[in-house]
Amino acid sequence: MTIAAVRRALAGYTPQAVEAPEALPAAVALILIERHGLEALFIKRAIRVGDPWSGQVALPGGRYEPEDQDLLTTAIRETGEETGVDLFRAERLGALDDLYPRTPTLPPVRVRPFVFTIPSVPPLVISDEVERAFWVPLARLAEPTVRRDVKLIVRGEPRIFPAYDLGEEVIWGMTERILTPFLTMLGITHNSPI
Repeated sequence: MTIAAVRRALAGYTPQAVEAPEALPAAVALILIERHGLEALFIKRAIRVGDPWSGQVALPGGRYEPEDQDLLTTAIRETGEETGVDLFRAERLGALDDLYPRTPTLPPVRVRPFVFTIPSVPPLVISDEVERAFWVPLARLAEPTVRRDVKLIVRGEPRIFPAYDLGEEVIWGMTERILTPFLTMLGITHNSPI
């Protein structure tokens, strides 16, 4: 899998908008780099009181602010604030379908994922909202034992979620719901070679 293949897959793709007038708009950045195959940048959110996504693995991003020109600006600004990665001159490959939380206890947000590629690994300067930032090869996400259902305790209740279990980290929730259709679009499944 190459950046050129991602570029082809996203060329002309029209993301599906979600009608959720009560939801606050937000955006995330799926940042790809081509090193030993394709890799994507993830963050692990710091554990913070009042953050409903505290401690979860996520894509850099956040809520739209009034000074943002649009959601693309939101994704670029939030990524810079959280990771120090400057996406202003990065190649934007496209956008993915909007989504919103399925859990009613989460804040009503409507998230637009944008896909970028950068030519080389930048230094990562993480904010206090982020515990760490790290790169994951897409080939790792396609390994047969990585994609599975996991049992997690959410607000004191055990629940089963589809996830990517990387051992040291688990990608689930909205981030899993962004990744899985994206990987499927690229023809990457746990049975296919990359």
